[in-house]
Amino acid sequence: QVQLVESGGGTVQAGGSLRLSCAASGDSYSSYCMAWFRQGPGQEREGVAGIDDDGDTTYADSVKGRFTISHDNAKNILYLQMNSLKPEDTAMYYCAADLINWWLLAKYVYWGQGTQVTVSS
Repeated sequence: QVQLVESGGGTVQAGGSLRLSCAASGDSYSSYCMAWFRQGPGQEREGVAGIDDDGDTTYADSVKGRFTISHDNAKNILYLQMNSLKPEDTAMYYCAADLINWWLLAKYVYWGQGTQVTVSS
């Protein structure tokens, strides 16, 4: 099993940056595929970025060129660097993990509790 705890959310002005972290506990962290999702008020959960156990990545079109997903296997931490933030990026952001690579599908087994990102115009 894997336990996930997100941090790093906050309020930022449009054009600003934030880096989200997801600390994972449990065994075989490096074997897991992981992803970031977000859910705005009244919206469905949306896949933002995913990374597999080989380090290959994928991104939603809405964040390509602005967001970067990465992980530090030595520290068991998943990151999401978010640059050039827009008001429409405002949402609760969740990290997710699974031994199966779901990429941006919300079928991951393990989920964190979320961290709020608010982008003001």
